[in-house]
Amino acid sequence: MDTKSEFLWIENVVGSRRISNVLWATIVLLGALGFILVGLSSYFNKDLVSFLPSQSITFTPQGLVMCFYGIGGFFLSLYLWFAILWDVGSGYNEFDRSEGVISIFRWGFPGKNRRIRIRFLVEDVQSIRLELKDNLSSRGRLSIRLKNQQDVPLTQQKESLNLREMEEKAAQLARFLRVPIEGA
Repeated sequence: MDTKSEFLWIENVVGSRRISNVLWATIVLLGALGFILVGLSSYFNKDLVSFLPSQSITFTPQGLVMCFYGIGGFFLSLYLWFAILWDVGSGYNEFDRSEGVISIFRWGFPGKNRRIRIRFLVEDVQSIRLELKDNLSSRGRLSIRLKNQQDVPLTQQKESLNLREMEEKAAQLARFLRVPIEGA
């Protein structure tokens, strides 16, 4: 839920809890289990996979390699599932004109830097920077350009806004913060 008033604008950022990430984590896990089953069926000489006879794959080297691929895929899937569970990348952008502070907050992986918070003053903002890449996927990136020429990204690479929505979001934010828009 995004909140917007005359002096405060809070914008939620979706992290890794997306349907596409759950789908990819499931596909990788099922593929890894398939590789492990085929490798183990060649080792035990039993048909653990009904449509693949165990005699068609020798354990050394094919079955062994299939087991290694399965273990690698399992760990990759485990990483994806933990990122989804911990909702890595989620957070909020808070623009507070009354206090003159902008806060960018994101959740990271557990540990020392689990909470990532960047705070800076509104008066340090030079412009809202909009980078549009008109290629096959037509993606854009919205960021805040500070007076020291540092860019602070506000949108994620995988955020699915079309170009018109991205331009509208940049215009609204520039009006709210009373700064110009800069294109790249």
